[in-house]
Amino acid sequence: MKSIVAWFAENRVAANLLMFMLVIGGAMALFRIPQKPFPDIDVDIVTVAVEYRGAAPEEVEEGVCVRIEEEIDSVDGIDKIRSTAVEGSCAVFVEVMQGADAKVVLDDVKTRVDAISTFPDETEKPVISRVTLRRPVIDVVISGETDERSMKELGQRLRDEVNAIPGITQTSLSSIRPYEISIEVPEESLRRFGISFDQVVQAVRSSSLDLPGGSIKTRGGEILLRTKGQAYTGADFENVVVLTRRDGTRVTIADVGRVIDGFEDIDQFSSFDGESAVTLSIFRVGDQDV
Repeated sequence: MKSIVAWFAENRVAANLLMFMLVIGGAMALFRIPQKPFPDIDVDIVTVAVEYRGAAPEEVEEGVCVRIEEEIDSVDGIDKIRSTAVEGSCAVFVEVMQGADAKVVLDDVKTRVDAISTFPDETEKPVISRVTLRRPVIDVVISGETDERSMKELGQRLRDEVNAIPGITQTSLSSIRPYEISIEVPEESLRRFGISFDQVVQAVRSSSLDLPGGSIKTRGGEILLRTKGQAYTGADFENVVVLTRRDGTRVTIADVGRVIDGFEDIDQFSSFDGESAVTLSIFRVGDQDV
C-alpha cells in the first residue's frame, strides 16, 4: 500500500487523470441510475378470486375459501396461503416459495381449483392469475362540482393523455364506481304481454352479441362476414326484441321494462375538499425512473 501511495505521489499527472476519470464516470452513472422511493421487492403471488353474490362472509368462507385452501394446500412450491372472505366474494392469496417456479405453481393451482366440483351453484367461475406488483409514483386527484359520469369521463380522458406521455406505461383510475347497465322488468308487464322473465333474459343473451358469418370468395379476394349486434349502451338494450307477434309487431325491452344506464349499486364515494373526486394513480414499471 505504501508503494502505491508513493508512486502516485511521484506521478501527479497519473493521479490527476485517475481522479478525473472517477469523477466523470460517477457523473455519467448518476444520470443513468433510476431513482426509486423504495427498493424493489419481488414477491410471487398467485390469486384465486371467486364471486358468490348475495352470500354472507360466513357462507363465502365455508362454501368457497375453505374448499380452495384444502384443495391447493398440497401443491409444491407454496410458502403461505391467505384468504379473505367478504360479502359476495372470496379472494385467496398464494405466496410462492423463494426459488420455486411461479408459472408452474400457477398452472398447478389452476388445475386444482378448476377440478373443484363442490362449489355452490350461485358462484361464478374462479379467476386465477399471477399478481404483478405495481410500484406507485404519484396520485393525481381530480375534483369539482359535477356529476359522477362527467367526473369519470374527465378522469378517463386525463388517463389517456397521461399514458401518451413518453416514459409512462401504467396508470389506473380509482375511487369511482364502474359502469353498469341494469334492466328492471315489473311482473305486471310480464303478465300484460304474456311473457316470462326467462324470455327476457334469453332475448338479451341471444341478441346482444357479435357473430362471425363465415366468408365469401370473390375474384377480388375473400370477404369476411360478421353480424354486429353487441349492445353497449342503455339505448341499445332498449331496442332488443323480446317477442315478435304474428301481425309483425315487436315487443322490445323498452316496452316491458326500464333500462338504467348508470353505475354499480355499491357503497362507494370519493370526495376532495367537499367535492366529488376521482384518483389517477401513476405507477413505475421495471427500471423506470421516478
